[in-house]
Amino acid sequence: MTNPFATFDPPLAGPPVLEPTDVSYVLEDTAVGRLLIAVRSTGAVVTCAYSPDTASEDRWLTRIAGTVSPRVLRHPSPTDAVRRALAAYLTGGARSVDVPTDLALASPFQREVLTGLAARVGYGERTTYGELASAVEHPGAARAVGTVLGGNPLCIVLPCHRVLPASGGVGGYAGGAAAKEHLLALEAAHTSPRV
Repeated sequence: MTNPFATFDPPLAGPPVLEPTDVSYVLEDTAVGRLLIAVRSTGAVVTCAYSPDTASEDRWLTRIAGTVSPRVLRHPSPTDAVRRALAAYLTGGARSVDVPTDLALASPFQREVLTGLAARVGYGERTTYGELASAVEHPGAARAVGTVLGGNPLCIVLPCHRVLPASGGVGGYAGGAAAKEHLLALEAAHTSPRV
């Protein structure tokens, strides 16, 4: 009897090489909470969202698979540039998370509000929901703007933490009030006073 495995000689070249995928993601523990960071094969960030538990992770991954591509793989190395930029921002070493973004998960109104926010409210600055609504030419839509920011798929990257209620306090935030307060304090500590 011949041995069927006599000619079977798989190469032993080290760990398996993962095939390219459309979207790679990682879960990253940060000073402001656990984030799900997902990037397209081009390197553009599609998600930087708070994901404190498995249920929220599953919701984000389902949304990515349904909107961007079903080829989603937990693979950290394609997210390295985003994680480095995020770490630099969270330690006060950078004033933005300077990475290419993709608003594929945002509705047209969300895109309008989020791009308006990024263009108008700089590092260490704050605005109100009503002021942002007026700035993006939707006066009186403060509540709708708040809803948009609550569903921001690119938290921290597109800094919705800089938007506060006109009545005072910090208002809502996907990562919780403590995370929002931390981000505001971080920016205040690294903003030089204007003369």
